Amino acid sequence: MAMTITTANDQPDGEQARAVPAIRMEAVYKYYGDFAALTEIDLKVARGERIVVCGPSGSGKSTLIRCLNHIEKHDKGLIFVNGVELDARRPDQVDIIRRDTGMVFQSFNLFPHMSILDNCTLAPMTVHGLSAKEAGDLAMHFLTKVRIPDQAGKFPGQLSGGQQQRVAIARALCMRPKIMLFDEPTSALDPEMVKEVLETMKALAQDGMTMLCVTHEMGFAREVADRIVFMNEGRIVEQGRPAEFFASPSTERAKAFLDQIIH
Repeated sequence: MAMTITTANDQPDGEQARAVPAIRMEAVYKYYGDFAALTEIDLKVARGERIVVCGPSGSGKSTLIRCLNHIEKHDKGLIFVNGVELDARRPDQVDIIRRDTGMVFQSFNLFPHMSILDNCTLAPMTVHGLSAKEAGDLAMHFLTKVRIPDQAGKFPGQLSGGQQQRVAIARALCMRPKIMLFDEPTSALDPEMVKEVLETMKALAQDGMTMLCVTHEMGFAREVADRIVFMNEGRIVEQGRPAEFFASPSTERAKAFLDQIIH
């Protein structure tokens, strides 16, 4: 009998739950000493929405998404993820948010001494209490989804960079998150490996996964994003639909950025 596996986004919700934004940030600030990495960030992301965050280096893009699962602690303002407030004084709430939020980094962060299958089964067994069989079936489901089930018995060092990043995506999916965060997932890859990772991310987007992706891959942004969020100097400068953003950005800073990155 074929196995049916649902992700967190497949779970039924009531109308009230569906009305709650996947992410809500209100007047969020993040400081490193006297330096404001984030300033007055206001952002809402609907369930199933796909957001690409772009901007020049040092504009606060990675800091923004790293604040969403408490990898970085915001200093002021409010953050809600699926209606749960991210409050450092409430570790239980931080844990709830982290369980529902997958993240893929620039570097793959795989355990080099563990097989690909073991990398994917560790968290579901430890956090969700799945049996080895259940976790293994789940891992193979998502390794198949990212098109590398034949690599399950290998170790990370035996895979290409693109394959390792797809393992990292599968590993995050094995926690059945409601939201996926991508922090420049192709920046550490050789050019010929970028396409295979982007294709995997496109497939996720087509499945209706809520996604926030920091990337300079503007072709991906045009094709996949529901909305572009452009940042500069720690602020959200403008945001809009891809067609509008690329055709006629409303700020000079965004125009200059696009001239540099596209031409």
